Amino acid sequence: MADLNGDNLDILSRFESNNYDRMKELKAFDETKAGVRGLVDAGIKEIPRIFISTTAADDDMKKKKKAGSSSKEFSIPVIDLGDIKKGDDHQRKMIVDQVMSSCENFGFFQVVNHGVPENLMDEMLKKVHMFHEQPAEAKASLYIRNFALKSTYVSNFDLFQAAAANWRDTYYCSLAPTPAKPEEIPIILRDTMMEYSDQIEKLGLKVFELISEGLGLRRNYLKDMECAKGWALLCHYYPECPQPELTVGTSKHADSDFLTILLQDDHISCLQVLHKNQWVDVPPVHGALIVNVGDLLQLISNDRLKSVEHRVLANLKNPRASVACFFNGTHLEQPTRKYGPIKELFSETDRPKYRETTIDEYIKHYNAKGLDGKSALTLFKL
Repeated sequence: MADLNGDNLDILSRFESNNYDRMKELKAFDETKAGVRGLVDAGIKEIPRIFISTTAADDDMKKKKKAGSSSKEFSIPVIDLGDIKKGDDHQRKMIVDQVMSSCENFGFFQVVNHGVPENLMDEMLKKVHMFHEQPAEAKASLYIRNFALKSTYVSNFDLFQAAAANWRDTYYCSLAPTPAKPEEIPIILRDTMMEYSDQIEKLGLKVFELISEGLGLRRNYLKDMECAKGWALLCHYYPECPQPELTVGTSKHADSDFLTILLQDDHISCLQVLHKNQWVDVPPVHGALIVNVGDLLQLISNDRLKSVEHRVLANLKNPRASVACFFNGTHLEQPTRKYGPIKELFSETDRPKYRETTIDEYIKHYNAKGLDGKSALTLFKL
């Protein structure tokens, strides 16, 4: 591993050769076990070619041209969940209708008064920054490209598959149904992460109930399907980037799970959602959490709910952190269980649009494909 606290020339020299060998550069970057943060710590002034996206500059140009019109024409819905506790059926139905409209038309919405304490959310983001901003040596033992592990730190899960690497590092932790052992979780994150996980599970179950009702199903229908039984936290870190116009924090993609609940830094707006062929900013709202539909929920809802493409821009001046909770079922414990479109949603004119698949099959296809901007659902279409 490169010594980032000593001579930084080692890590920089790996990427400055005129004889560009992409695979060699990918391996050199991965072998540092320092991630993108390691490049920043080394004082890099130009991003390595492995991070240069052929579409980033063009997308950035289009975004600037359309930013004014799109920001006025559309914004992500914000839904207040506080009134659910009052036991008012009329108020609950209004909230269900708002959730369903958001899931059907936008695929994204933000929630406020959701029950997760704001101080816990702030502490969670603080600890993610602390973890990623440690010296490279303190994180190196966790840097393992093995996605069967329940606690791991890596830069770009699709590093060797993607056309361009993303300007992002990630700590991953599986927390249900069989969680990582406490000693496997970095001590900086451990206590806060466990408390946050408990709170986010409650919110996830609440949202699944609202969606079940909105689909005309029993309130516990999606819970009983075990859509919310397994989840993992992905603690993303996007270091400041010297050339943000040449790369992205996360490439255009749709999520591979049933449902995602995202906590993002509230001082930097880099998340964008693709709506009507325009990139729309998702401005941070302090105390809010972002909810979005994943591919598996689109599949079992037979395309009624939309898993929408989104991306994260690179940022010039400040690092950014986010915590994504992926509700991904129980595929590790039940690899042969099959999921397909819910039969109760069929009608004479609305027949199944997807074949049944196991979550394990879907996830393997998604990971092998990488974040290439193409829907992983295509393979499962009838």
